[in-house]
Amino acid sequence: VTANRAAALSSPRHPVHFPDTERAEWLNKTVKHMWPFICQFIEKLFRETIEPAVRGANTHLSTFSFTKVDVGQQPLRINGVKVYTENVDKRQIILDLQISFVGNCEIDLEIKRYFCRAGVKSIQIHGTMRVILEPLIGDMPLVGALSIFFLRKPLLEINWTGLTNLLDIPGLNGLSDTIISDMISNYLVLPNRITVPLVSEVQIAQLRFPVPKGVLRIHFIEAQDLQGKDTYLKGLVKGKSDPYGIIRVGNQIFQSKVIKENLSPKWNEVYEALVYEHPGQELEIELFDEDPDKDDFLGSLMIDLIEVEKERLLDEWFTLDEVPKGKLHLRLEWLTLMPNASNLDKVLTDIRADKDQANDGLSSALLILYLDSARNLPSGKKISSNPNPVVQMSVGHTAQESKIRYKTNEPVWEENFTFFIHNPKRQDLEVEVRDEQHQCSLGNLKVPLSQLLTSEDMTLNQRFQLSNSGPNSTIKMKIALWVLHLEKRERPPDHQHSAQVKRPSVSKEGRKTSVKSHMSGSPGPGGSNTAPSTPVIGGSDKPGVEEKAQPPEAGPQGLHDLGRSSSSLLASPGHISAKEPTPSIASDISLPIATQELRQRLRQLENGTTLGQSPLGQIQLTIRHSSQRNKLIVVVHACRNLIAFSEDGSDPYVRMYLLPDKRRSGRRKTHVSKKTLNPVFDQSFDFSVSLPEVQRRTLDVAVKNSGGFLSKDKGLLGKVLVALASEELAKGWTQWYDLTEDGTRPQVMT
Repeated sequence: VTANRAAALSSPRHPVHFPDTERAEWLNKTVKHMWPFICQFIEKLFRETIEPAVRGANTHLSTFSFTKVDVGQQPLRINGVKVYTENVDKRQIILDLQISFVGNCEIDLEIKRYFCRAGVKSIQIHGTMRVILEPLIGDMPLVGALSIFFLRKPLLEINWTGLTNLLDIPGLNGLSDTIISDMISNYLVLPNRITVPLVSEVQIAQLRFPVPKGVLRIHFIEAQDLQGKDTYLKGLVKGKSDPYGIIRVGNQIFQSKVIKENLSPKWNEVYEALVYEHPGQELEIELFDEDPDKDDFLGSLMIDLIEVEKERLLDEWFTLDEVPKGKLHLRLEWLTLMPNASNLDKVLTDIRADKDQANDGLSSALLILYLDSARNLPSGKKISSNPNPVVQMSVGHTAQESKIRYKTNEPVWEENFTFFIHNPKRQDLEVEVRDEQHQCSLGNLKVPLSQLLTSEDMTLNQRFQLSNSGPNSTIKMKIALWVLHLEKRERPPDHQHSAQVKRPSVSKEGRKTSVKSHMSGSPGPGGSNTAPSTPVIGGSDKPGVEEKAQPPEAGPQGLHDLGRSSSSLLASPGHISAKEPTPSIASDISLPIATQELRQRLRQLENGTTLGQSPLGQIQLTIRHSSQRNKLIVVVHACRNLIAFSEDGSDPYVRMYLLPDKRRSGRRKTHVSKKTLNPVFDQSFDFSVSLPEVQRRTLDVAVKNSGGFLSKDKGLLGKVLVALASEELAKGWTQWYDLTEDGTRPQVMT
C-alpha cells in the first residue's frame, strides 16, 4: 500500500490535489534542469558535513567514510505549492511545498576499522516542506535569508544494503532500520531547520534565536462511546477496549496512559507543546486500543491551530474521524509569549505555583537559550591535549545537552534550547561544561532566573565567567524569559464555536496499523525541544480540568471539513517506547492529584487520631557508589507503616529516578508486593554515573500503589528526595527514610 501510494504521489499522471494549493509545473521544470547541480551540492554536503559529524559522534565510527554518493537521475518533484497570505508577518513570505522524491540512488559507505561496507540503493520521501523567505529588505536580492524545514515528520523509506553488517558494530547494535529512519525524519522537522543567509549584511540573529509563536496547553480529558475492540470466546463475545492516545504537534509526541477495559476513559492529563509555525500546523491525535500483539485503531482527530489561536480557549467534544463512533473531550489553551513580567504574579496564582513546587506543575514561563561559544577552556585531565567539550544545561528536573565539539578549547555550538519554567522566581539555570572524553568538569555556572525578571526585555546576552574553571574561561549565551499568558477573549453571551477539524485522507486500512510496533526503544533526545518534549507518568487531574463528564449529546455540531491531509502519526513516533506513557505534567512527578489524594487521606487519618512523625510510613534504602564499577548502587530493602489504599491494604512498588534525568531509560522499578503495608523488596539497582557527578544529583524515590486492571486505587503512597552530596557515598549507608506527600524536603544520610 505504501509503495502504491508513493508511486501515485510521484507520478505526474496522478497529481495530488491539496486545498488552496497550486500546481507549479514551471518549478518542476526548473528543478529538473538544476538537478545535476543540486546533486553536486548533496554530494558536497555528505562528504564535508555529514561524514565528519558521523566520525566524531562515536569512537567506533572514526574510520567512517562515503565511498560513493550518487543521488540518481530522477529529480525531486513538487506536487503543489501553497502561499500564505493571511496571519503572516509583512516582512516574510511563507510557502508550503508538497514534495515527493523516489530516487534509485547509490550511496556507499565504509567503516575500515571493522571491514564493514553498507549502502543505500533507494530513498523515498514524501511530505510538506515549508520555505520561509525573511526578512524582506529594500535592496537586492530583496530577501535576507531562507529557512527550510518540515512541518510534520515526512514519510521516509530507505532501502539499505548490508545493514546487518552495519548494526553489528559496537555502539550501533541497539539500532534498527526503523529507528534510523525515525531519527533522520525527526531531524528534518521543526524546530530543526536549515537557515541560509542570502546577504552578508542581514541580521540573522533572530533566525538563530527563534521565538515560538505560542505554547499550546493540551488538556487530554476523556472520551466517550469508543469502539469495543477486545473479544472473547473466539470473537463471539464483544468486550471493551484499553484505550490510550498519541498526541502530536510537529515533532513533539506525547502518549497518554492506558485506561483498562473502558469505552468512556478519563485520562485528565495535561501536556504543553511549542508552536513555531501555526499557519498549516495542526494538533494531531490518534486513539488506540492496547493489545499484546497489535494495537487496534480507535479514531483520529486533526485540529487547525489557527482556530485555537483565534479562540484562545477551546473546551469541546470532538467527533472522532475514520471510525463509526466515538467522541473526545479536549480543553485547548493558546498561551501568548509576553516579553515582560507584568502578568507573572497573576499567572503564578492561576497555575497555583507555590514555594513547595518550585520545579513541577504547569508552566508560567518559557526560557529560550542560544548557546553560542566558549573561550579559554582548561585542558581537562591531560594538560597537553585539548578537551572534547559538551554543555549540560538544566532547570529543575529538566536537563538538555549540546553537541560535542572535538579537540578544542574554543568550541562554537550555535545551538538553541527551550525550557518550560514553572516558577522563575524560585528556579535556576545550571550550566556545566564537561570534557566528554575524560568525563570531567571544565567549569560551571548558575543563573537565577529571577535575575532575568529585572533585566531589560527579560534578556541576558553576554559572556559569562565560568566557576571552577580557568581564570579567563567564559561561555557566551543569550537567554531570554517569556511569560506564558492566557488571554481571555470577550465574547457575547450567545457565542458558540466549534473548532475546524481537518479530515485525514488515509483510510484505516491504508495506515501503518500498529503504532506500538514502531515504538521500540529509539533513544530520545532528552529535554524539551522537544519534547519538550521533555518527557513525565500520566496520572490525573489538574487544577482547572473539569471532572464532570459531559453527556454524549453535548458533542460539537457542524464541524467544518477543511480538506484532507494524511496524518503524520502514521509514521512511527520514534521517541516513545512501547507501552510507556509520556509523563504528563498532571502526574505524580509534577505533584497534581496524586499529592492531593495523599493530603486528603492524611486529613482522614487525622480524624480522632494523632499522627506520628512518619504518617505516610518509611522506606529503607542502602545507597553507595562503586568506584570500581563507576555506578551508583541503590538497594530497596523494605517499607513499613504505609497507608492503606483500600480495605485490603495496598499493592506497593517503588519507582526511582536519578534527577535531573527523567527519561524512561533512567527509571528503575521494583516488583509489586500485593496486599501489604509492610512490603519487603530487597532488590538492587544501579545508575551509571561517576562519583563527582553523582554528588551533584538527587535520588527521587516514590512508593506507589499498583492496583488491579480495573482498580481505581492507583496512586502515590509517598515520596522521598535523597541529596547525594555526601562524602560518605563511597562507603555507603543503610537508612530508613520518612515518606512525605511530595518529597520536597530533601533528606540526607543521618
